[in-house]
Amino acid sequence: MTAQIIDGKAFAATVREKVAGHVTRLKEENGITPGLAVVLVGEDPASQVYVRSKGKQTVEVGMNSYEHKLDADTSEEDLLALIDKLNNDPAVHGILVQLPLPGHLNEDLVINSIDPAKDVDGFHISNVGLLGTGQKSMVPCTPLGCLMMLRDHHGSLSGLNAVVIGRSNIVGKPMAQLLLGDSCTVTIAHSRTKDLPEVVRGADIVVAAVGRPEMVPGDWIREGATVIDVGINRIERDGKNKLVGDVDFESASKVAGAITPVPGGVGPMTIACLLANTLTACCRANGLAEPDGLTA
Repeated sequence: MTAQIIDGKAFAATVREKVAGHVTRLKEENGITPGLAVVLVGEDPASQVYVRSKGKQTVEVGMNSYEHKLDADTSEEDLLALIDKLNNDPAVHGILVQLPLPGHLNEDLVINSIDPAKDVDGFHISNVGLLGTGQKSMVPCTPLGCLMMLRDHHGSLSGLNAVVIGRSNIVGKPMAQLLLGDSCTVTIAHSRTKDLPEVVRGADIVVAAVGRPEMVPGDWIREGATVIDVGINRIERDGKNKLVGDVDFESASKVAGAITPVPGGVGPMTIACLLANTLTACCRANGLAEPDGLTA
């Protein structure tokens, strides 16, 4: 069998289109424009590219984009003062501090200084707790994108066995919580899991988020399973740089029922869900109905 390709690039375009439609209605009916503030400390090249892309897509869907670029030696006090200012700015509905931060800054302290209602990354400890207890929260963008694609492919996820490979705070743990919320039976697997291949073979849904190139081969995948590959790894092959996922796409695509490619799978959904979260935060701040299909 050959797996159906879950086209994250096309799905993300649909999400952005939905967000843009809601933003237009907010402006016309309520006179409100959602605003996203992104804070970049230092000059990490990958972060700079990512921030530019976020700003561009924010403007394209009709939102206000506020970019704050700070020197790498910015003090913690000055960064926290900026976040406090953004917390109290009614024109800003979403705040994102681009990670990683320079080593002298305490990431946990910085993240937890963001107003949880404006924490569109979903990393604040309050949002983590709300998600873990099944309450309304801001949800991390990458797991939210994965959930949207799974719902679109399967319809109902109720009763399916899901294995999440990876236990990070950014993807693995929130992904497991979201799948539990949709009534999956969830196993979180990791580097210490005994007989990992056998654990993965029991899954209807496999979410790979370990950051190890092509770690999951096709013979770990149950025939017909859905594979969501979160990994983005740059490797050298045949003298050329290549992007690959955590799953060996060539072998896995021969047994899986559906699979996300790398690139073009989960990656494009992350920024699309950031925009969706900003829209959701704006609606909540103004006591308006949340957009259908764009939340967990």
